[in-house]
Amino acid sequence: MKNRFSEDDVIATVTRLTRSQLVRFVEVEFVKPQQAKDGYVFRRIDIARLELLCDLSQDLDLDETALGVVISLIDQLHAARQDVLKMARAIDSLPADLRARIGAALQDS
Repeated sequence: MKNRFSEDDVIATVTRLTRSQLVRFVEVEFVKPQQAKDGYVFRRIDIARLELLCDLSQDLDLDETALGVVISLIDQLHAARQDVLKMARAIDSLPADLRARIGAALQDS
């Protein structure tokens, strides 16, 4: 399974995406590919994000400003989810009595 994609690969993979849209999405940092000596290198996560951007802009007719707001909110939600997972792992590593006290405190709030 391929993990690195060129601009041409991206255009072929994300069929609803035009080259000018791709360039613009990179310019406004909706996607942040790695810079290589022969151009940008995109990852699988970039492909998924570009698919989402196409859905939002084409299916929901969101303009660039609205796309920026939605993408920012999605990024914030993703970061919050990662924080919750880190806290859950930290709590799981605690002794059982302390985990129980934390669980009880969460139930009370």
